[in-house]
Amino acid sequence: MATGDDEGRGGDGSTAATDANAAYVFRVTVRLEPGVEGVWATPDTFETTVFRAADPPGEPGWLYFRDNLWRGECGDESYMREVTEDALGTTVASVSFSELRTTQGYLDDLRETIADNLDLFNASTVDEVLSKYLGSSIHVTSEV
Repeated sequence: MATGDDEGRGGDGSTAATDANAAYVFRVTVRLEPGVEGVWATPDTFETTVFRAADPPGEPGWLYFRDNLWRGECGDESYMREVTEDALGTTVASVSFSELRTTQGYLDDLRETIADNLDLFNASTVDEVLSKYLGSSIHVTSEV
């Protein structure tokens, strides 16, 4: 899960990306595995929210939803766990897709780009594509 850099993000580590138009939102359970004998953590797992900026429709990476999600869930949870571990640099016990958080403008552009590229999907309408991959997990908001 390529998360990009922190440019445009709050300096306090906040999750709001001020210049993103859409983001994939995941719930992730992180497992702490201290590498020093006699050191442990309680709890040794905790849940956090991880965001991945959505690429602009038609640009490289815009098919992320098609390649990684199915019916509003991770298509391959094991693979998503691996790439999330790589992105976070720590052990991930589980990862689940929550939503595509998007502005109306991004969603409109996405719908238009899907319509222009229906041959890339095994579907006959834009609504079918969105339902097939994102389920009902699209959250339109004024700010991502």
